[in-house]
Amino acid sequence: MNSVASHKFSARTQLSALLMAGTMLGAPVMAQDVAPPVVPAPAPEAVPTATTIQSITVVGNQRLEAQTILSYLRLRVGQAYDRSILDQALKDLAATELFKDFQITDNAGALTIQVTENPVINRVILEGNKRLKEDKIRPEIKLAPRQIFTRSKVRADVARIIELYKRQGRFAATVEPKMVSLDQNRVDVVFEINEGPKSKVRQINIIGNEKFGDGDLKDEMATKESGLLTILSSNTSYDPDRLAYDQQKLRLFYLANGYADFRVISAVAELTSNKQDFIITYVVEEGERYKFGNIDVKSELRDFQPEMLQKLLPMKKDDWYDAKLVEDTVESLSETAGLFGYAFADINPEFRRDPETRTMAITFNVAESPRTYVERIDVNGNTLTHDKVVRREFRLNEGDAFNSFGIKRTENRINSLGYFQENLEIERKEGSAPDRIILETNVEEKPTGELSLSAGFSSIENFLLQASIRQRNFRGLGQQLQASVNYSSYSKSIELGFTEPYLFDRNISVGGSVYRRDLNSFNFINNDRRTTFQQVTTGFQLNAGVPLTEFLSFFGRYSLNYDDVTLDKSIYYFGNDCDPLVAGRYLCDAIGTRTTSLIGYTLAYDDRDNRLRPTRGQSASLSQDFAGLGGSVKYVRTRANASKHFNLGSRFILNISAEGGYIYPFGNAPTPTSDKVRLTDRFFLGEPQMRGFDIRGIGPRVIRYGSVDLTDPANPILDTTTNDRGQIDDALGGRAYYQGRIELDIPLGTGAKELGLRPSIFVDIGSVFSVKRPTLTTLANFKDPTDNLTKYLCRNATTGQQVFATETTSTDATTGVVTGTGQYTTCGTGFSPLAPFEERFFGDTWMPRVSIGAGVNWNSPFGPFRIDFAYALRKEEGDDTKRFSFNVGTQF
Repeated sequence: MNSVASHKFSARTQLSALLMAGTMLGAPVMAQDVAPPVVPAPAPEAVPTATTIQSITVVGNQRLEAQTILSYLRLRVGQAYDRSILDQALKDLAATELFKDFQITDNAGALTIQVTENPVINRVILEGNKRLKEDKIRPEIKLAPRQIFTRSKVRADVARIIELYKRQGRFAATVEPKMVSLDQNRVDVVFEINEGPKSKVRQINIIGNEKFGDGDLKDEMATKESGLLTILSSNTSYDPDRLAYDQQKLRLFYLANGYADFRVISAVAELTSNKQDFIITYVVEEGERYKFGNIDVKSELRDFQPEMLQKLLPMKKDDWYDAKLVEDTVESLSETAGLFGYAFADINPEFRRDPETRTMAITFNVAESPRTYVERIDVNGNTLTHDKVVRREFRLNEGDAFNSFGIKRTENRINSLGYFQENLEIERKEGSAPDRIILETNVEEKPTGELSLSAGFSSIENFLLQASIRQRNFRGLGQQLQASVNYSSYSKSIELGFTEPYLFDRNISVGGSVYRRDLNSFNFINNDRRTTFQQVTTGFQLNAGVPLTEFLSFFGRYSLNYDDVTLDKSIYYFGNDCDPLVAGRYLCDAIGTRTTSLIGYTLAYDDRDNRLRPTRGQSASLSQDFAGLGGSVKYVRTRANASKHFNLGSRFILNISAEGGYIYPFGNAPTPTSDKVRLTDRFFLGEPQMRGFDIRGIGPRVIRYGSVDLTDPANPILDTTTNDRGQIDDALGGRAYYQGRIELDIPLGTGAKELGLRPSIFVDIGSVFSVKRPTLTTLANFKDPTDNLTKYLCRNATTGQQVFATETTSTDATTGVVTGTGQYTTCGTGFSPLAPFEERFFGDTWMPRVSIGAGVNWNSPFGPFRIDFAYALRKEEGDDTKRFSFNVGTQF
């Protein structure tokens, strides 16, 4: 019998473009370059029409058993076979993808199957991927260690990686797979990635638009042309999904402006030859503009009277047709139906278009549906947070009639917790009966613990260090536990606090804190910053709160503080007493120790949609604190504030806020010459509350002019009319203050949003006032009242006695005659000259200070960062202005 010639199928033949010398997979492979393997037809050779298989032998196998290999084939001993059967056996071996080389040799019915197994993958390595991290690529790769290496999997993984880069807008990306042979028939698979530049949208062309300009239509699109103004936006890259979205945006824009026949005829994206840029061309047909025709409402619901609803419809006959207004009306009617308990109200607008009159008549059909009741509330996805923490925020209970307002309020309350993903929504599902509904809340928890160890620099605090730990959802029960330590050049504090929001599972919050705060007050002398007084406060506070209504709450508190106010004795003291010539009388009056026992309350209203990042709603509060329940300080402090947020659309958020306060003192003043309200209890205003002004830069203050070093004999006395500020520039604060703010948050592109940038523009207005005019120390020009001559003032360093200087004399060298010089600059023995000065009092007025500016918040990798540029439009004499301020490393 003539033997059948060897039939051989080699994997090496199929990988000629991929495998080279067993160590390299060839040139860069794009997704479109990969084609399925083609089994070559064996060379024709004459064989007998039928032969019987005498034996089957498998050689070359290492990991696979011979019987396993034979199980993939249809060959059996004693079976008649011909060339077609052997060809099919080769195809079956190829289909397993277990072998890189295989052949069948026939020797008069003795078949020998010789195989070379595909290697086992040792590692899969990614190289060159910088823009797309491994955690984004590896889930898409099918190749994995300890799997059998196959060419089809390599091609598929290459295609997947390239597709990932296309989604990122990198259409020039290439992937070169390589294989590194190891011992024991193992290989490392290496994907060498050349990411290439990001393919930008160079140009957007619109053809066929006559009613609206290209700029108006491009503003409606999510895709933006690359340029300097969009350098931070990620929407300048090409995305096929975004292209379809933009077509829909164009349609919605035209429909909202009355063009009911508008359509996009074609949208083509062309990739330039260098694969770095796209040119997108839209061809549109605008059609005619329509007006509203007759507007009717038909309702089959008992609680919905068509006549009443028709009066509430926002559109009127002969108004320009607006599809967005129709959509909003359907949503509004659905929400209104939800208020009456119809969770699945079926509201269908019926359109009747009249091309001749170019009108669009609409009938809103409200179909009959059963009143709905809450069958069950499901909370899913919470692994740490207890169910009751979420359920107690629900404004509906199981068995209650459905109410859309209660659902919306529940969503707002859960979002305000800050424990879960943003913009959580409660899904509505049909229950076991048509009048039953299941409310399903799928939450995604986010970290609520905060450990902060940071260092930074602030224009207010200079260099600072902060260490704090805070858990806003302690033990998953919604409790808050916090501890913090802060240190800077001008303030130090340590504080421990705990809050239980639901005491004994009742809607009563209780909490408390203990603290120690060291504050170094300061002022600026020109550009030099100088500490004035030091205040050390040690104390504790207890607080409790209870809701009165859904939006109104009452909070009570008690605190006990021990304050110690001191001045640097080496600078401000003369002997054992505070020296008003150096410190000023108002600082000397502030020093000493005191105890403040304070009880207070706050009545607060808040219906904002989110307390962390509100977009709509208002809040208001009234607070009063009564000091005098024991202790040495007695006053009543009243504060009120209100704020309202407006969602202007397109992510523009407007905030208008106002606040004010007044302190009414009881008892006597610390000294007959000072105000009854101590310096450390008064209101102060400036940075950061009023941008455009320095810290404590607004309101009553004392400035000392004319300080000079008298060791300069050429200029012994400084003319005070030059208004050079001297050694004292102190804010005194006031009993009353008010402040207002208008701020607009400006949305940026997606790229800037991902970076955490939130810019805003603002107008600030405010004032602090009402303080007893301090006793000033005035030594202007040192006029001796006896002879009205300008003289030095001299002080005895031991006794503190102050006298005017005597006339300086000179002795003639020839005659020895002593004569006066006309200058009274000589201090006697034991006396030293004092610098001349004049103190002035400014700013005690209710007249408003106004500033405008722009700022940006940035959640930077090294902590929150805030920067503001502001300009003071209106100020009073003595106010300290400041155009630039920033803060990094601390919360603001």
